[in-house]
Amino acid sequence: MQLEELAKSHLKFKEKYQKTYADNFRELAIKGQNPKVLFISCSDSRVVPNLITHTDPGDLFIDRNVGNVVPPYMHDKQGTAVSATIEYAVSHLHVEDIIVCGHTHCGACKALYEEHAPDPKLEHLDWWLEFAKESKMEALAMVGKQDQERLLRATERFNVITQIRNLMTYPVIQDALESEGIFIQGWYYHIENGDVEYFDPVEHRFKLLEEYSKSEEYSK
Repeated sequence: MQLEELAKSHLKFKEKYQKTYADNFRELAIKGQNPKVLFISCSDSRVVPNLITHTDPGDLFIDRNVGNVVPPYMHDKQGTAVSATIEYAVSHLHVEDIIVCGHTHCGACKALYEEHAPDPKLEHLDWWLEFAKESKMEALAMVGKQDQERLLRATERFNVITQIRNLMTYPVIQDALESEGIFIQGWYYHIENGDVEYFDPVEHRFKLLEEYSKSEEYSK
């Protein structure tokens, strides 16, 4: 979409959505934001958090990046914007839930299997994908190389688990968990049909979110 088309789309936004959410936007501007959920997802254009969750402006504090990656906590302060987002969401916004959401047909996970010569012009991307390499190793150990599609789907799911593990290394997260002030869940979104799976840490597998929404835990 070209800039001219985006400008026209903005006018449509003002005509339709701005009017629909006028009171909501006004209240958010005056009182400030108070989201209850930090939603960490991929930058993939097919993954739209507010559409997936059917939420309004102000409901989600969103971080989107290549591969829905969460770098582990770094003591030398060489962290990333993701690290700053996590700390801000927990310590200043006091979010109550964090969702790490992966998805099918993830280009970042597929790139883990693509061999290429080092390119200095892509050094940031190569460095970033290192934080997902553990997902590749776990998927290979479980699935093997024979079925490429099954391997990629497994890698995408393992990547959600890997990033949650990294999330647990942050002091602000550890403090919030100790005080029972936060709940963390992993999601896996199916682009092709809209289904969402959640990771059940007790059974150590992904299950349809519809099952979770009907559970006693969800209804409390």
